[in-house]
Amino acid sequence: MQADIVVLGGDGIGPEVTHEAIKILNAVAGKFGHAFAFDQQLMGGCAIDATGSSLPEATVEACRTADAVLLGAVGGPKWDNPQAKDRPERGLLALRKALNLFANLRPVKLNRQLISSSTIKESVLAGVDILVIRELTGGAYFGPRKEAGADGDEAYDTMLYTTPEIERVVRVAAEAARRRRKQLTSVDKANVLASSRLWRRVTTAVMKEYPDVTVEHVLVDAMAMHLIRKPAAYDVVVAENLFGDILTDEASMLVGSMGMLPSASIGDQLNSHGLPLGLYEPIHGSAPDIAGQGIANPLATILSVAMLLRHSLGLETEAAAIERAVDEVLEAGVRTGDIAETGSEIVGTGVMGDLVAARI
Repeated sequence: MQADIVVLGGDGIGPEVTHEAIKILNAVAGKFGHAFAFDQQLMGGCAIDATGSSLPEATVEACRTADAVLLGAVGGPKWDNPQAKDRPERGLLALRKALNLFANLRPVKLNRQLISSSTIKESVLAGVDILVIRELTGGAYFGPRKEAGADGDEAYDTMLYTTPEIERVVRVAAEAARRRRKQLTSVDKANVLASSRLWRRVTTAVMKEYPDVTVEHVLVDAMAMHLIRKPAAYDVVVAENLFGDILTDEASMLVGSMGMLPSASIGDQLNSHGLPLGLYEPIHGSAPDIAGQGIANPLATILSVAMLLRHSLGLETEAAAIERAVDEVLEAGVRTGDIAETGSEIVGTGVMGDLVAARI
């Protein structure tokens, strides 16, 4: 297979972890006889510095014509000015909107080799395998807003949703649940928020199309508690944008580190292979405090590449080979600093990538 992949290294550790991800894709190409072409483009703070825009139009056009997009991370203290006309995070939100990437898939699956790396006791963690599907282009991140000026004393963000926006992401979640354990949990705050009451009504209506899938409605504050109390009880979880963002960061602690969690953002645009054009990225941020030190954990980005192969290129065997390689390296006791434990071999970003590539 031939595939064109746009790479957005971004800021902080982003270029470091995407470099390792490309290393893995090249290993896959060599092993399985594929040809992957990589197009490096600007987004985030580095794009502001180079072009004055966090998302240059050239980047958008490159992404639209690609088969998949690989992202590192954006942001950092250099661009952290609330009064700035443009910020790195705006580029990410704008790209999601431009590509209509409305469903964010975030698997939370515990590697048994890392069960002692979590702060949660092992008896609670046993069997954790959750797929969180976060709505990505609506809610408070995109609704009408007002930012207080230098002497202002009022600001607001609007959690706005429409029926079609909710229907499409719930259908993605229901289809995923149908392929797994046929269990869907919908998260909202229907006891307080009007948008959540709409969310619950629409979800209930859509799920009548899936009589083989059990649906449960859980308030977001209760869900935050249940993720720590009984995480293995959940299979597929669907939530609006803000709630999904917060809950998946919490869920990352179940697997020991945010450096272990990949994600895929997909929509209804198809690539040259007739599969969803997706944006693939680790859920962690740019970690400017460790940027350039070669110690960042690249495994979340490497596992994001496995999702890229699976969802945008239809290469299930190759995706599974990456996941198996990661498991084997961890089984051998190799760790980056964020998931280190007594007796493990601590390695840097590049060595971890080399080891996974060698296993492939």
